[in-house]
Amino acid sequence: MTDAATRTVLLAGASGASGLAVARALAADGARVLAVARSQERLDALVAQVPGADARTCDLTDASAVAELAMRIHVKFGAIDGLIHLVGGWRGGGGLVGQSDEDWEFLEQSFTALRLTSRAFYDDLVASQAGRLAIVSSPVVEHPTAGGANYAAAKSAAETWTRAIAQGFGKADSGAAAVIFRVKALAGLEETLGASVAGLWASDATAINGTVVNLSPAD
Repeated sequence: MTDAATRTVLLAGASGASGLAVARALAADGARVLAVARSQERLDALVAQVPGADARTCDLTDASAVAELAMRIHVKFGAIDGLIHLVGGWRGGGGLVGQSDEDWEFLEQSFTALRLTSRAFYDDLVASQAGRLAIVSSPVVEHPTAGGANYAAAKSAAETWTRAIAQGFGKADSGAAAVIFRVKALAGLEETLGASVAGLWASDATAINGTVVNLSPAD
């Protein structure tokens, strides 16, 4: 086992409350935090509350922009040890017929960002002594509804991609692990998410790789 101290961890989509909570938890454990999002203003607010964090703007749905981001991070910091995917959002309602193309395009951005960032930094995570990748998903993948079909489909795609990463990590016998966090709603659970992310480095990779962790309180 190891811990997050001295690890370099990239937070993709770090501009919201969950990004701040995860950044704080990792920084408190001694990790180097690389916060990435589209909004410079929100990133500046994060850095003001998490001294030492590095913040960079990037459109994580743009393949060339992600490739440039990876290049610049590698030049300045070297390989990363963690990729935490926080790009998200919800759109839905209106039954199955009301699942609009506009809503799907919005939700699909999260999956696209996951695909691009995980591919760009996959070799880093495999090579690290303790590579960690995590996404935030939802219980709706197990209980989809007609009014939330777009959302459930996007989350299901993200979970499938993450499981594929976990299989790759396991096959490489690298000490890396990919984990899925599920939560009904993040509001009020940001600190729980932060502690859970930081705790990934305190767990043995073989014990957590490919696992689903439910962060929502039991009903």
